[in-house]
Amino acid sequence: MYAGAGPPKPLRPICQGMLTHEYTYAYGAVDVCTGELDSLILPHVNTACMQLFLEEVSARNPQDRIIMVIDGAGWHRSDALKAPENIYLLKLPPYAPELNPIEHVWDELREKYFHNRVFKSLDALEDHLLMALKTMEFDPGTVGSIVSWPWIISAFLTSFVN
Repeated sequence: MYAGAGPPKPLRPICQGMLTHEYTYAYGAVDVCTGELDSLILPHVNTACMQLFLEEVSARNPQDRIIMVIDGAGWHRSDALKAPENIYLLKLPPYAPELNPIEHVWDELREKYFHNRVFKSLDALEDHLLMALKTMEFDPGTVGSIVSWPWIISAFLTSFVN
């Protein structure tokens, strides 16, 4: 029996936490027909880094004509951003990120590779991110199963067959 002035107060568990203000960013583009993924890890999200990413995708796929779906982020829509000759930037309507196939790749990346993970440093996080992206790049079957929805393939094929 408790002999105090009332029931004991609940104890709040102590949890370790780390606040950080360091960031790294993954850029990615996925081919919805093949599941091929191109990715790049860059230090910022801005027009200059987006330009680097576009040039990298163009250089990796010089023989392809690429339609890259982009959302309304400022660095995607800047007048300073110049798409390479083989890339056409297709702008999504506002507030529709779920229509962009790469968003589903990011969901998979977070769920499978970063769920409940803590890293000792930004370098450790980047190493893990690089491993995760490379794993996805080397597994187009899995990536394709995430992004190759019947409606998008049908729309893609209808647009280019006619």
